[in-house]
Amino acid sequence: MSRAADPPAPSPARRLLLKGALAAGALAAAPPAAHAATSPKADPYVNPLVRNRADPHITRHTDGFYYFTATAPEYDRIVLRRSRTLGGLGAAAESVIWRAHPSGDMGAHIWAPEMHRVAGKWYVYFAAAPAEDVWAIRIWVLENAHPDPFKGTWVERGRIRTAWETFSLDATTFAHRGTRYLAWAQHEPGLDNNTAIWLSEMAGPWTLTGPQIRLSTPEYDWERVGFAVNEGPYVLKRNGRLFMTYSASATDHHYCVGMLTAADDSDLMDPASWSKSPVPVFAGNDTTKQYGPGHNCFTVAEDGRTDVLVYHARQYKEIVGDPLHDPNRHTRIQKFGWNPDGTPDFGVPVADTPGQGA
Repeated sequence: MSRAADPPAPSPARRLLLKGALAAGALAAAPPAAHAATSPKADPYVNPLVRNRADPHITRHTDGFYYFTATAPEYDRIVLRRSRTLGGLGAAAESVIWRAHPSGDMGAHIWAPEMHRVAGKWYVYFAAAPAEDVWAIRIWVLENAHPDPFKGTWVERGRIRTAWETFSLDATTFAHRGTRYLAWAQHEPGLDNNTAIWLSEMAGPWTLTGPQIRLSTPEYDWERVGFAVNEGPYVLKRNGRLFMTYSASATDHHYCVGMLTAADDSDLMDPASWSKSPVPVFAGNDTTKQYGPGHNCFTVAEDGRTDVLVYHARQYKEIVGDPLHDPNRHTRIQKFGWNPDGTPDFGVPVADTPGQGA
């Protein structure tokens, strides 16, 4: 998820000093098809798609619906929308499927929910902290066995236990070649950054197994503006490779998207299998007046083939006070294309649709 302020020492806050691992969120939706090697010309979507919703996650299920969840600026609940079209999510009714506890665990900083279908059940992965210790953020899981996630009961399955009792968040899950993985951001004790990206195999929907490896740590200047952060991993599989995007730097206008790449037949649990782009692959743009794009995911358009980038951004650079308290990170979507070498071409954040500006 995205947050902008670190907790006071000794608590590492917002995205503690980690160094490493990235992980990917799963791309839900129709099977990959051939993709053009050029960027799309025009974008048909109305943007912003959903106002005041950060860290957006959209998944397209086999029932024909797009499901949307995101961080609410009050950081106190998990919301869900659905529509048969991407554009319809903007006007879709929003339901609260879970609320923060009034005290104790899961009482504060409800951030970056992602809803995934795993082994015939729905799971929501999200970050939360105790109401009495709001920077002790960890990863939590909800489960719903009903086929319709708006029905049934959301059961709290507890925390995902990682190697350290440190600031951790932004979990995403994906399956590859018969193995399910979790990727997330966490602070690694003793390192001079806030969070790194980590990867682990999973023994079950809320249980890790085997080693937990660091995939990426903030090393470039553009990853260390304001905060030294790698967070919000998500995976896209195409063209014989896995592309893992992640967000870097503080959650103001410096926030941007980096990318790791691995061959789809490589050992994903070997950090050497992943190469890192030395420059951001998606960043703010003065021409379109969109700033701090990040915490992205991917889906496909209604045709089942056209790739769509989902992210949040603000419409201005200057923020009064702590960016964490600024509610105007709006959900945005746009088509993207592919370069001749088979890598994604995200372009720049699209301008507001006329009449949709702040």
